[in-house]
Amino acid sequence: MIRPGTPCWTRWLLAGALLLRVCAPLCAQTLDPPGTPGPAFTLEIEAPAEVQALLMRHLELQRYRELGDLLDGELDRLLPEAEQDAQQLLATLGYFSPEIRIERKAGRDATAPRVVLLRVTPGEATVVRAVHLRFNGPISSDATAQAQRQQIETSWALPVGKRFTQNDWDEAKRQALRQLTTLRYASGQLLATQADIDSVTHSAELAVTLESGPAYQFGALQVNGLTHHSTELVTRLAHLAQGADYTQTQLTQAQQRLTESGYFDSAVITLDTSGEPQAAPLRVQVRETPLQKLVLGVGASTDTGMRLSAEHTHNQVPGIGWRAISKLALDRNTQTLGTELTAPPDADNWRWVGALLLQREPVGSYEVGSQHLRLGQRQTDTHIERNYYLQFDRSDSVPIDASAPILAQSVSANYAFTLRNFDQLPFPGKGWGMGLEVGGGTTLGSQRDPFGRIVARGLGYLPLGGNDTASTQRAGRLLLRAQAGAVLARDNAPLPSTELFLAGGDSSVRGYALHALGVTLPDGQTTAGRYLSLGSVEWQRPIVFNNQPTEWESAVFIDAGAVADTPRELRARVGYGIGARWRSPVGPLQIDLAYGVAVQRFRLHLNLGFTF
Repeated sequence: MIRPGTPCWTRWLLAGALLLRVCAPLCAQTLDPPGTPGPAFTLEIEAPAEVQALLMRHLELQRYRELGDLLDGELDRLLPEAEQDAQQLLATLGYFSPEIRIERKAGRDATAPRVVLLRVTPGEATVVRAVHLRFNGPISSDATAQAQRQQIETSWALPVGKRFTQNDWDEAKRQALRQLTTLRYASGQLLATQADIDSVTHSAELAVTLESGPAYQFGALQVNGLTHHSTELVTRLAHLAQGADYTQTQLTQAQQRLTESGYFDSAVITLDTSGEPQAAPLRVQVRETPLQKLVLGVGASTDTGMRLSAEHTHNQVPGIGWRAISKLALDRNTQTLGTELTAPPDADNWRWVGALLLQREPVGSYEVGSQHLRLGQRQTDTHIERNYYLQFDRSDSVPIDASAPILAQSVSANYAFTLRNFDQLPFPGKGWGMGLEVGGGTTLGSQRDPFGRIVARGLGYLPLGGNDTASTQRAGRLLLRAQAGAVLARDNAPLPSTELFLAGGDSSVRGYALHALGVTLPDGQTTAGRYLSLGSVEWQRPIVFNNQPTEWESAVFIDAGAVADTPRELRARVGYGIGARWRSPVGPLQIDLAYGVAVQRFRLHLNLGFTF
């Protein structure tokens, strides 16, 4: 009891003590709850591994395991439903006559949860007995569509003799519809599908009817999102001829050309099937890149050390409307300043290109200052690139002993093309690429000598293992690379060193420094040579973790290369080693530890990106 006249602070203390005494039991109940009940039961499944995994993952009975207050009677009522659920799940694997037994047992002791035991004998799997693929609409009578009908029929993914599963059945229908709608018949659909299952003979008879709808041809482009560029530019980059048969592949390639052009950050092209099929409009939604852009970069490599760069892009140079890309790059050994001007494409996707490059770099035992001036045309498509151009080269080569520089100049006419047939970029798993450059010209100055130059290169990815994806992933792939070059001229012709060849480095012969392999002069200096030969074999395998391939791969490789002034003087320098590959967000990262046999030392190589 609080008496009158008691100080205020005393009253507050006494009131707090009283409140604590009243609330303490309640707080104790809140802070110390009774133990959480265990699971209502445990589920044990005796079945083949495939069936067991499916039931453990999808059986509806699993949802009731955490209900700690589930009574025996309620659990018994759930068991027949669980049996029916198991039958339906087994049917998705093609088992339509399984033997299923389910029972409830007491736990091993008084504190252990009850046990639900499910024994499954799946029986004989259902096999496809017959397949009926039918076509309705114009595709059924159009003679020009015969090849498409045959492709759908021959590539049907659930053929006679194959085990029937719901997943395979669904995927086969999706594939057939995809093959219909990606070529000519954009509005095609599945008109009717039926899987007739005979549980006595364990067989399935499948029937699918594809409704093609009309055949579509490309109409005019309707472009949205333009601010700086013209519809004509989009039309020429997309390169979709009006009146051509619709194919989804052509739309995808056109989108790729738009996004890779440098003018657009994104591009989406869709066929408007609500229009006239003979001239269906193409809706193009683009988002332009900024008119000007400056990119500053910092990098490093084992060949050149730290690297600083600055690149400026102007997508519409005032007065001419060409795109200009200017770049300054500085590293431990090389200084580069260059600019390239590119015109918008013409109706055949050819562009005029002009380039100027100023560079200073070590070339063998020389310090070389070089200037390149190029003017020509270039055509780039999904799988092929062509170039023809005139080029002026000038080089000042200063020996390491700082004696008088050696000046050489030339002018040449050149043609180059590259073919690419890789499954995916920038992370190819199979495919090939090849390139060829040919040119001819004359040296300039007091001594004028004609010369010819040719360079050929090839790259191939060869998957190992069986035909299935899993075995191919385990076995990996072989990477085969080769390059050969020759410059034909009089022995003492004063050729610019930039027209000649050197080897060594991350993308050449690993185990040797960049441009370390060339022609050795009598005084011990190294210079560029007239003939080049390179070859490489690399075995790449995925690194597996928890039975799943990761984004990393291991590599074992051997490289060989030679540079000389005559073919008979070519002597291969060999490097071999091990490495790792990472599918990084910005492209493939290559890390290699290589041993150069000729120099008898190890060298670490780092390289980022895929170029061919």
